[in-house]
Amino acid sequence: MHASTVRNLLVRGMIAGLLAGLCAFVLAYVAGEPSVRDSIAQEEARSAPAHQHGGEDPQQGAAEEEEEELVSRPVQSTFGLATGVLVYGVALGGIASLVFAGCLGRIGRFGPRATAALLAGAAFVTVYLVPFLKYPAAPPAVGNPDTIGKRTTLFFLMILLSVLLAVVAVIAGRRLAPRLGNWNAAVVAGGGYAVAVVVACLVLPGNADAVPASFPAALLWEFRLASIGVQALLWTAFGLIFGALAERALRPRQAAEAAAAADGAARSVRTAG
Repeated sequence: MHASTVRNLLVRGMIAGLLAGLCAFVLAYVAGEPSVRDSIAQEEARSAPAHQHGGEDPQQGAAEEEEEELVSRPVQSTFGLATGVLVYGVALGGIASLVFAGCLGRIGRFGPRATAALLAGAAFVTVYLVPFLKYPAAPPAVGNPDTIGKRTTLFFLMILLSVLLAVVAVIAGRRLAPRLGNWNAAVVAGGGYAVAVVVACLVLPGNADAVPASFPAALLWEFRLASIGVQALLWTAFGLIFGALAERALRPRQAAEAAAAADGAARSVRTAG
């Protein structure tokens, strides 16, 4: 694929990621922020008796909390959330567009829209859903702050393993296709990926900083379902938007290839005549 075409797809992927991030932000604000606020309220309610039993001056504790909170909750839940989701969407959109440029025409006879949809679905499963099954998301106020670094490292390690195993499965499926057929090769490669993911989940350590038993289960699942919904909407919107933009970007190239093929066929006919 020509460098200018790849650059054009990269720009369109970032635009699609921005629009998909905007959709995800709306859902995150509407469905996710209420559970975050309730989780913070639960944490504050648990920590208040500890401060009182410890003999700490309430005014001093409030002053320290106000000093530590550099960004207020309203700003975090609006501008902060929007910035994070939009930057995340643009970054993933740019990366996904480059992967799309490398996969188009190499994973089957799929057009730009179908390739973008398959890529978005595979990215949702490998980048988010599989790591989520091993290390489910937890509200920001839950858990020991000292273990955030360890939990983040384990989560990103699971993402890396999931993506690498998916790449190996795709390569294995392509090599098995001539012998087994496309469908059987896809089933074998998908089954191998699932088995490898299960093994990785068993080998990697669990989350030692579990959610406290006193934390409301309904609130925890509300947060986790909102987290899954935001990611699903992000990748669905990206697949649909980028598929349409990529098809428009590649239409002149496809028309040129079709014209070149028709011209070559006409020359072959004249030569044979």
